Amino acid sequence: MDRRVIWAVALMMLIALAPTFFLKKPVERGAGGLADTTAVAPAPATAPAGGQRADSAGAPVVGAAPSDSAGAVPTRARPAETITVRAPLYTYIISTQGGRLLSATLNDYRSMVPGDSAPAQIVKPESQLLAFRLVAAGDTIPVDRWVLTPSTRSVTVGDAPASLTLTGAEGAVSVELTYTFMPDYRIGVSGQVTGLGPDGGLALVDLGRGLRNTEIDSSQNFGAYAIVVKDADGANRTDFRSIDAGETSLLSGPFEWAAIKSKYFVASVFAFDSAGGPGGRISGVRASAAPVEPQFEDDVHVVATMPVPASGRVSYAAYIGPLEYDRLKSIGHGFDDVNPYGWPGFRTIVRFFAVPVRWLLVQMHENLNLAYGMVLVLFGILVRVVLWPLNQKAMRANMKMQEMQPQLKAAQERYKDNPQQLQVEMFRLYKEYGVNPMSGCWPMLLPMPVLFALFFVFQNAIELRGQSFLWLPDLAQKDPYYIIPLVMGASMYVLSKVGQAGMEPNPQMKAMLYIMPVMMTVLFINFASGLNLYYAVSNIASIPQQWLLANERKKRAARAIVEVKTKKPEKGGGRR
Repeated sequence: MDRRVIWAVALMMLIALAPTFFLKKPVERGAGGLADTTAVAPAPATAPAGGQRADSAGAPVVGAAPSDSAGAVPTRARPAETITVRAPLYTYIISTQGGRLLSATLNDYRSMVPGDSAPAQIVKPESQLLAFRLVAAGDTIPVDRWVLTPSTRSVTVGDAPASLTLTGAEGAVSVELTYTFMPDYRIGVSGQVTGLGPDGGLALVDLGRGLRNTEIDSSQNFGAYAIVVKDADGANRTDFRSIDAGETSLLSGPFEWAAIKSKYFVASVFAFDSAGGPGGRISGVRASAAPVEPQFEDDVHVVATMPVPASGRVSYAAYIGPLEYDRLKSIGHGFDDVNPYGWPGFRTIVRFFAVPVRWLLVQMHENLNLAYGMVLVLFGILVRVVLWPLNQKAMRANMKMQEMQPQLKAAQERYKDNPQQLQVEMFRLYKEYGVNPMSGCWPMLLPMPVLFALFFVFQNAIELRGQSFLWLPDLAQKDPYYIIPLVMGASMYVLSKVGQAGMEPNPQMKAMLYIMPVMMTVLFINFASGLNLYYAVSNIASIPQQWLLANERKKRAARAIVEVKTKKPEKGGGRR
């Protein structure tokens, strides 16, 4: 029984954690519903024959004015300006060229890149995040190359939102975009487009080419790069690394929101159906990987497409900031699923434990004013204290199971040819000793949900990013000296050794005494140091209980021997 339980636990952990290393979500390629113009990267315009301007795909530009001798149109002749938006939580820099976001500095988070401890700036220099283009009657209107006129040169956001309006026109088409900056990383965008014609058109909102690396482990950060979209059925994720170099993936909507994410940060756009429909108003997303061999995992150009009605009204929103669970949850529309706990099929179970565990860790940190390392130490002890009564009951049931083993073996020998009678005798023994055959599994299985929950919390929770403790520079990263995994393995060995004290020698249990700590150390050695810290503390906190129960087991065994020796033989030489 003990060996089966140990192997079952080990296999469950391997099954749950293996997707971290091996699974890749397949990408749906060639989904319909999007025109090829939805993700054409802006490029310098060329002048085809006849003097009409064309975009980078060769399509004529609607309403373009004739070129002058230098080949520039009036709105592109002026130099672009930048508008700085300052808020307590962030500093955004907007370009008047197409209204793109050039920089997003998050004041509460610092860069973890070696040699760079400045506040984290998550927008790539070459990104065109929030750049705006239009498609009408099959023609592209490159608003992202227009130099627009701003209503102000700087914006300060306090407790209330603040706005910036950008206006521009070329030929028959004019655009007015108003950005409303909220205090909490959200940007509302509303606008009016005139000159599209009676059929309206499409708005192409650029989500950039991935986010700038801000982490010490760039490969781990790039591994988390993904496109996440939300439709009526829920959120769906497409990893950047699953899109082959030079290829394009089309994701067909409608979507309520679309986002690109790194491990800890996200850039997203929201467009909800004004009629209250469940699908949203983002009609599709196109992702084009750079034609590079080998492919850079972070170089995927993503564009979201939204319909523009004949009235020319444009309305959507953006969130450019950290993956803080509470903040994502408060936005609604399932936006917390942009950074889910666990994988499909596991998320419901994992989230049931992970969300309360994350909340408790944050509350302990904020209300007790403790470093997260100390929070994990206290949390590991707290879990064991809470589980103490259940463990006590389960371990005592295990003792009774061991006491009945001689009679159980005798019954198995006696009824080896009669399985039905053997089952009756086994149930009689369980009832006589008052034990449940599965009760001995509890001490092994009860802490597992918390351990799994913490695994995903350390993968996802930005609150633990960059939190140091003792020699550990970052609880969300592996121990650079591998001390904590070794302590965890040693504590597991000591716990098992103490737990086996007073038991009848068993070669299988003796082998597992050495195999399990080694296997778990190898499995956990590159996991977050905070996870190893919790597990080591949890093991150490369990040793006193195991020691007390081992002493109780020895006393019970000694009493049983005394009772056997002092019991007089029955008359007639009966059994003692």
